[in-house]
Amino acid sequence: MGHQNIDWGIAPIGWRNDDIPEIGKENTLSHLLGDIYISGFDGTEVGGFFPEADVLNKELQLRNLKIAGKWFSSFIVEDGVEEASKAFHEHCAYLKEVGAAVAVVSEQSYSIQKMDKNVFAEKPEFNADEWDKLTSGLNSLGEIANEYGLKLVFHHHMGTGVQTLAEVDRLMENTDPAKVHLLYDTGHIYVSDKEYMPLLQKYIDRIAHVHFKDVRDSVMNECENEGKSFLDSFLAGMFTVPGDGDLDFGEVYEELLKHDYHGWIVIEAEQDPAIAHPLEYALIARKYIDNNLLNK
Repeated sequence: MGHQNIDWGIAPIGWRNDDIPEIGKENTLSHLLGDIYISGFDGTEVGGFFPEADVLNKELQLRNLKIAGKWFSSFIVEDGVEEASKAFHEHCAYLKEVGAAVAVVSEQSYSIQKMDKNVFAEKPEFNADEWDKLTSGLNSLGEIANEYGLKLVFHHHMGTGVQTLAEVDRLMENTDPAKVHLLYDTGHIYVSDKEYMPLLQKYIDRIAHVHFKDVRDSVMNECENEGKSFLDSFLAGMFTVPGDGDLDFGEVYEELLKHDYHGWIVIEAEQDPAIAHPLEYALIARKYIDNNLLNK
């Protein structure tokens, strides 16, 4: 599927969402992996409902699919890196067993991601000491990831202390490029900063994982005007798959190819599967990729 150095995946959050477990709970692992196979993607990321490594590997092999990575919520600022390191060792051991490439890390200290707060105006901020604690802690987690043959990729995320380009700047400037890489998410940086190319262009050399998430401008503006939370915003349909929203993934893809990006591009869109049929939207994304990116 496309450039030989790029694997294309689609995330499980279109089928089931870890932030709201009751959404899509009827969708089994077999259902998810079957849909991914039918829609022609190379693999997926690990969801919270996924089984032990040996069971998952069997299911993947039957469908010739691969695992890109898995989300890890760190609380380095609140709890310290020692506490995070224990869980991260287990996290990385699992990822190594399933043949993943990256460990996706998001710092969730003071996060309002799952709270009923205005995600557009009430995000947390870190003070100087907390920034030092975070960046040094991420370097330590990055060392652990490297021990398992993985790359730590940091996920800038709405509703957290590392959301904006300025905050990504601070994190990148104070972490070791050999230990801490960047996950570039089109949707999160666009909703945060209302632009998505500057982050890509500035940190292309540190980006080791990519999420293609589209945004419906009209829904985003409505959610911002109403001061909705992150969860309520995605339930309202703020996010969607490429080809169904307002972002231009052509220029993003061209920039990645221009700099010889190696790694995964994962389609991701938090949606309610009862409203946005997961397979239907996976096929919309696949058609868009084929017609507008790969065959252009």
